[in-house]
Amino acid sequence: MEGLIMTAQLLLGLSILVGLHELGHLLAAKAFGMRVEKYSIGFPPKIWGKKFGETEYSIGAIPLGGFVKISGMIDESLDTKTLSEEPEPWEFRAKPAWQRLIVMLGGIIVNVITGIVIFIALVYSNGEDFLSKEELNKHGIVAYDLGLQLGLQTGDRILNINGKDYETFSDLRSPNVLLGTDGFYTVDRGGKTITIPIPNDFIDKFSDKKAAFFRPRESFTVGQVREGSNADKGGLKEGDRIVAVAGVPVKYFDEFKTALDSVPGGQINATVLREGRELAMAFDISEDATIGFYPTMELNYSHRDFTFGEAVVNGTSQAFNVVFYNVKAFGKMFSGDVSPSKSLSGPIGIAQFFGGTWDWNNFWRITGLISMVLAFMNLLPIPALDGGHVVFLTWEIVTGRKPSDKFLENAQKVGMVLLLGLMSYAIFNDVYKLF
Repeated sequence: MEGLIMTAQLLLGLSILVGLHELGHLLAAKAFGMRVEKYSIGFPPKIWGKKFGETEYSIGAIPLGGFVKISGMIDESLDTKTLSEEPEPWEFRAKPAWQRLIVMLGGIIVNVITGIVIFIALVYSNGEDFLSKEELNKHGIVAYDLGLQLGLQTGDRILNINGKDYETFSDLRSPNVLLGTDGFYTVDRGGKTITIPIPNDFIDKFSDKKAAFFRPRESFTVGQVREGSNADKGGLKEGDRIVAVAGVPVKYFDEFKTALDSVPGGQINATVLREGRELAMAFDISEDATIGFYPTMELNYSHRDFTFGEAVVNGTSQAFNVVFYNVKAFGKMFSGDVSPSKSLSGPIGIAQFFGGTWDWNNFWRITGLISMVLAFMNLLPIPALDGGHVVFLTWEIVTGRKPSDKFLENAQKVGMVLLLGLMSYAIFNDVYKLF
């Protein structure tokens, strides 16, 4: 079921974004009097189509892209049969270079606008939940495998990042930090100040979804107890506080979880505080090292709402940060600090970002992110992408010389080979990571 939900979210998100991207090309072309022959969401074979005026609008059976076909333009269809004739006034090739440039940028512009609008709407409607630096440093962090490899330890209190102060827990693991160069954390460890360097290739390890980094350390009480669970059978009730396991004091949830992990399938004796009285209890532990209750964590998360003006500024910043982080990630790949196999994702990888449950806030957040990534990727100077056309048109505007149709046709073929190769690699990489 989770796979179906992931797939449905991927197809809906891509259909919206591709539809809007191609609509940007269509509207710009029609605004300059160009004839648009086809507008399709999805690639052939066609499963539905209807003609309105001069344009056929259709839905293709392969929902991983789309296209518009503009008369007189050398595109991925490689339809060049009319190029030997004199251009008609409504053809793409008959229009001034600046108009053709705007048409090619139309899809990218719409994707950028879409991403910005989505982020603004999310910020304005949801506000922001955050854990402040002061609240985080009440108990410090819990360091997992990746954090331990870095040099962090459970109980560390993080004082600053790269010598600069920070405001919230999310700042510590932001892409800006993890994609940086020669970064470091400054921590307080038992009253001693220590510097923890962040290797330049650290993001490569962090991108491995199986690698746990660190999280806030939290004290806890017993929340909901599952009926019939080992916790229920042992007498545990909501509101209880587990203060010791096997005679060893327990204050934080990570300490309690470590005690359970040490004897999966076994049994523990615990001291439980209930309404000021200490009770002795024994619990069987399941094979997955749980006893059957949900903890209520005791850190105080803050919430702030934004005015519409603040949401515009914050949402726009978040949207363009996506592009900024992609540029930094590409730089890391070219420098060898980041492995392309861990950073590039195809349809399967993108679907996993949506997750196996349908959460509209998460859906729109991921869709907004993908919209900005699509804008960035489409602007890359690769023939067959919008960015390739932009390069050739910019050359024509600057020099006054238009590349020959034969050159554009061959460039389109090279671009198609590159894109198909890249897509094949991404899909193979997705499958490889699955197994």
